[in-house]
Amino acid sequence: MELNGVKETVPSTAFEAPATPLSTSGAALTTDVLIVGAGPTGLTLAIDLARRGVPALLVEKADRLFPGSRGKGIQPRTLELLDDLGLVETVLGAGRDYPRMRDWVGPDGTERGREWDVMERAEPTEQEPYANILLVGQARFQELLYAHLKSLGGDVVFGAEVTGVDQDADGVTASLADGRTVHARYLVAGDGGRSGIRRALGIAMEGESVDPRPMLVADLTVTDDAIVDDLNWHVWSHSSDGGAVLCPLPGEPHLFQLIAQYSDENAVPDTSDAGVRKLVAARTAITEEQVTEVHWASDFRPRAALADRYREGRIFLAGDAVHIHSPAGGQGLNTSVQDAYNLGWKLAQVLRHGAPDTLLDTYEQERRPIAAGVLGMSTRLHRTVILGENSQRGSEVRQLGLGYRGGPLSTGRAGALEAGDRAPDGRLPDGRIFDLLRGPHFTLLAFDTPAPALTGDLVRVHELGAYEAYGRGLFLVRPDGYIGWAGEDAAGLDDYLASIGAAERP
Repeated sequence: MELNGVKETVPSTAFEAPATPLSTSGAALTTDVLIVGAGPTGLTLAIDLARRGVPALLVEKADRLFPGSRGKGIQPRTLELLDDLGLVETVLGAGRDYPRMRDWVGPDGTERGREWDVMERAEPTEQEPYANILLVGQARFQELLYAHLKSLGGDVVFGAEVTGVDQDADGVTASLADGRTVHARYLVAGDGGRSGIRRALGIAMEGESVDPRPMLVADLTVTDDAIVDDLNWHVWSHSSDGGAVLCPLPGEPHLFQLIAQYSDENAVPDTSDAGVRKLVAARTAITEEQVTEVHWASDFRPRAALADRYREGRIFLAGDAVHIHSPAGGQGLNTSVQDAYNLGWKLAQVLRHGAPDTLLDTYEQERRPIAAGVLGMSTRLHRTVILGENSQRGSEVRQLGLGYRGGPLSTGRAGALEAGDRAPDGRLPDGRIFDLLRGPHFTLLAFDTPAPALTGDLVRVHELGAYEAYGRGLFLVRPDGYIGWAGEDAAGLDDYLASIGAAERP
């Protein structure tokens, strides 16, 4: 099965790494999981598998990490995921709260207009310690993920293009452009919206245009005397050719993400350095000379699309390879990272703990409905902006209310919660509930209820006093922070654990 060279590569001076030493069997490289694409999806999956001791190989067609900030918002649910991976403090330190929007008006766009919050702000609670979206550019976020992966002994093989894949009952064989082959028990394709692997498998990507007008996105640096500061997200909407916004990106002085919408559906955005400078000068109060560097630029037409299926035999698709979002609401990157978080523990249960292969079917069964709902929401938000309606984003974008109730791995209810719900945080005498959940294990929380005796370290058991957010009962929390099983007593727990490969063995 031959692949087309469809994944975008862009010249950059971004974060690089040496090639990873690989185990070989004859002429073929061997691993348990081959991950294609070192974006946020692939890096998150590699981290999760590394901490579980699952051999994985992460390959990337480009010679370095992607240099641009297609996305820039880390939602609260993703911050909880990063808490579990031991990375949240690092990411919080690299980001900042979303700035307020500032409208620039007047004949030359130099008069200060109104200010407003594009994101509705909330206060942290015991149950939801991360209340607001965090601003951090995708390029910087990927660097932090990559550094964390390396701290766990993992790495990325750059310049490794997958040109063909074949599979049989035992695994997947991938051909690389340099003539090497890789044999893996499973392959996960996180190779982006133009996924060559998805196309080679013949998996359709059904969707619609969200807005026929093209957009340009770029990361650029401006001089310190430019009119913009890093306290606001700057908006110019007076040009007949279309609007432009500049959002400050944390980490480097005077670094901004530019997003420009074109009024003409037939416009062809000029993504060259000179073209970006001319656009900025034409639509904002910043001159061409004040744009000192264009780090990266790309054009796109907003659309929403969802793949027909997430699995073909031993090959899985994740992230943008299965869902493409409008940038409105900051959902694409977050939904992608959480795909990896859902799939990682399931692969580990099958590969290391004897769970049936059918457990992997639940990846699509759980994640595809989530993606469909998020796509609908982000499309609606984008179109409210087009219509000039209130564009403020509320609690729905935080993804804290998403869950798997009624799903294939959700059984029972107790107290205030039902299986499939997100497991709330809460204060304990010597820490927090999230402290008990952190790590690659399952956690049985027994609130004001006797806990059954379990041995081994796959399931950690904690007996706790009454807590209103949970109520009385037993709650088995999956490694990805959702309640898999709940009950007023332990009846049915052993059967559930056996079905997911988490039953303790003598």
